[in-house]
Amino acid sequence: MTDEPQVKMSPLCQIIERDGHAVSVEIYEDGEGGWILEAVDKFNNSTVWDDHFKTDKDALGELIATIEQEGIACLVASASWQ
Repeated sequence: MTDEPQVKMSPLCQIIERDGHAVSVEIYEDGEGGWILEAVDKFNNSTVWDDHFKTDKDALGELIATIEQEGIACLVASASWQ
């Protein structure tokens, strides 16, 4: 029997809503001292950043900057995309 490693989630995880869309912000440790950023839409599609972040605050800052620059819709798939 193997034990699954525990994933350490950031306390900065949250739901962000803008312009009628919402994404679940998931920030978790990568096991090497960095943080992974993932945004999950209502259809359970996820966007995961390739680069890992030094801190969880850096990861959240990147997500907010992306939403401000490109709009939240860039993180949300349409129902027809399913």
